[in-house]
Order: sequence, then structure tokens, then C-alpha cells
Amino acid sequence: MLECMTTKGSGRARAADGRAPGLAALAGLIADVSRADCLLALLDGRAWTAGELARHAGVAASTLSEHLGKLVAGGLLAEERQGRHRYVRLADARVAQLIEDLAAQVGSDAAAERPRTLREASAGSAMARGRTCYDHLAGRIGIAVTDALTAHGLLGTYKETDTGFVLTDAGLRWFDAAGIVLEHRGRRPLARACLDWTERRPHLAGVAGAALCRHALDEGWCVRIGSERAVKVTASGERALFELLGIEAAALC
Repeated sequence: MLECMTTKGSGRARAADGRAPGLAALAGLIADVSRADCLLALLDGRAWTAGELARHAGVAASTLSEHLGKLVAGGLLAEERQGRHRYVRLADARVAQLIEDLAAQVGSDAAAERPRTLREASAGSAMARGRTCYDHLAGRIGIAVTDALTAHGLLGTYKETDTGFVLTDAGLRWFDAAGIVLEHRGRRPLARACLDWTERRPHLAGVAGAALCRHALDEGWCVRIGSERAVKVTASGERALFELLGIEAAALC
């Protein structure tokens, strides 16, 4: 636990650990329901307009603009302008990882989460079956792929490294043979475990998870459905995943 020391005569607390003010400021950025709602929405990996996020969060455009300004200034969002439109997205994969990890620790309010309409129930079911989690596959689809990679010795178990997963030599060869390019840049780990908030188990993230998701969408193995993050596996995707990893179609439903 951090201890605070009071600066003599100032009446103000000074943190013993110099990182404390920054951590408090970061927590403050997320500690607002509307801002948290926007950050969760942006986990779909897309850039949203300010108007889209205002409608999603159910707040006035002027209020949302203030929230976005704080998130951009705090380094959680990146901003782009095209003509009259202002687009924002998560700043990078590290921010997405932070939001994913925090969200996975939060228990859902059963009453608040209960679908009120058939449309909401269908959307919730689709998200649980398969979705993108920033730039990798999640839900039952993501878990099925992760389990298959592990069972075939392509992915090390999440207890072996501090990032949760590790690609084995066989795994690296498998990605290469499948034509899935691993663009390893910066400090992002090649493989990382991300706790799935619906399955409560880790799925594959990191460079490998992003590359696999991108390949699945580009090759038509998966397609996006609706306006949410939900995805479903196509007939060609079922064949490809069975041939490459032995995944039965029933595991993808």
C-alpha cells in the first residue's frame, strides 16, 4: 500500500511513490460512466465519430465532447479529423489491453444486463458466441481457437509466461504455413492471454491474436454481423478451422 507524506506547512499530501499522481489521474479518467462506456465501445477497434459515441452513451453532444477532450489529453484516445467530422479511437493496443483487463474484473449487474427486447437478447447471444475484442477474436469462437492451438502444442499454456501465452516453435511454423503474417513491432507481446468476460477464460491476444483475427476476416472465415462487435464463422471458415486445427463446427456456435 502506498504511504503518503505531508509536505511541511503546505497541508497537501505528497506521494511517497512518484507514480501515484499519474495513477490517480489515469483512474480519474476512467472513473466516469459515460467515459467508461465510450472506452468499452471503442474496443471494437474502429474509429467512431463524436456523434456516434454521444448516441451510444446517451449524453448530449456537448457533454460527450468534453469527455473526449479529457480522454485524448490523457492519452487514452487518439483523435483524427476529416472535414466536419471528429473521429476517435483507442490510442493503441496497450490502452485496449488495460480496458479489457479492467472490464474482465467487473461483475455484471444481472438486473441491468437483462435484455429488455428480443433484439437485445439476440445481440447479446451473438456477442457471447463470437466477437472482436479490439483486434482479436473473443467469445466461444475465440476460446475454441485458443483451446485448439493449445491442444496441438502450438500455444504454450498461460501459466508459463508473464504474458499468459507463448507461441511454440511449432506454432510459429503453423502461422507461417497458414499464410498468417506475424508483424512483431514495438513492445506488444507476440502472444498474450486476455480474460474473456463472457467465458471467464483466457483467449489469445497480442500480435498473434490480431494477425489470426485479421486473416480470418480477410479470408472470409468470419464476417461481422450487425453494428456491434459480433462476428460469426462462415461455412468456408468452418472448413478451414477444421482442416487447420480440427475444430468441430459445434464448438463455433
